[in-house]
Amino acid sequence: MNAPTEIAAKWGAEGPVELITERENAVYRIMRDGAPAALRLHRAGYQNEASILSELSWTTRLADAGFACPKPIAQQDGAFTEQLADGRFASVISWVEGAPIGGADMPFFGTVTAHCDLYHKLGHLLAQLHDTSDAINTEDIIRPAWDLPGLLGKSPFWGMFWENPSLSSGEKKLMIYARDAAHAHLKAMKDADFGLIHADALQENVFTQGSDLTLIDFDDAGFGYRGYDLGVSLSQHYSLRYLDDLTAALQAGYGTLRKAPSLEDIKFFLMLRSFASSGWVISRQPKKNPAHRIYAERALHLAHHWLTTP
Repeated sequence: MNAPTEIAAKWGAEGPVELITERENAVYRIMRDGAPAALRLHRAGYQNEASILSELSWTTRLADAGFACPKPIAQQDGAFTEQLADGRFASVISWVEGAPIGGADMPFFGTVTAHCDLYHKLGHLLAQLHDTSDAINTEDIIRPAWDLPGLLGKSPFWGMFWENPSLSSGEKKLMIYARDAAHAHLKAMKDADFGLIHADALQENVFTQGSDLTLIDFDDAGFGYRGYDLGVSLSQHYSLRYLDDLTAALQAGYGTLRKAPSLEDIKFFLMLRSFASSGWVISRQPKKNPAHRIYAERALHLAHHWLTTP
């Protein structure tokens, strides 16, 4: 296995290599030309090299067009990726200063008004992402599809969520029923906005510095429903008593630039994200890990609410 310092040297890095996080990807802080950068070791077996190169190509064009996201950095020989001995790929992107707007299981430390103001800005940022993506050439981009089969087909992109091992037989039947109903509902949404999306705008992936927001971690990005980006951003807040206010603020912020999905559609895509996450955890954690139940309960809660709301 290549040591991180050996990999970083391909990009002309000098000095210490510091591990920042190890989630889907391992991310290291490196120094090159006197400035920090982020070295990413991509999760084995998730995105192939063509897909990773497409992500880097897309985000290069986004950054060049003025969108607030990290910009990929090439090696000294011009290559943007490096394959490691264990089969993983490495890439380097520009460093983003600031801090995430929140994190999983972390309550928002501020007023409801402040939280809604923040999500109004986030809605605007996501609209900027979609606007910018529509304005640049993306014909050569090869990324996964967050489409009808990718979200609700027989083999969804993130896994068969109705097979979550923490579900009882009755809960599994409910999830299959909800999947079938959601499939019919999404199929009927003929005019839904579709294109390149981030697909993972969780709090950890939205950085703030002063009054500015920056979107990071495009590892899950692909072609999908634009409303899904809005639903994802609310998924860590599904149990808030003021979820309706937060959803309305997000919608209003998005609507400053683009036609926003209805509040009902945003909540529908919020539910779809909960389904996807309940499938995602299956391949990431042992069967008895409590994370399975946490994701399953969110999916069950949102499915029941959607199925019983007139």
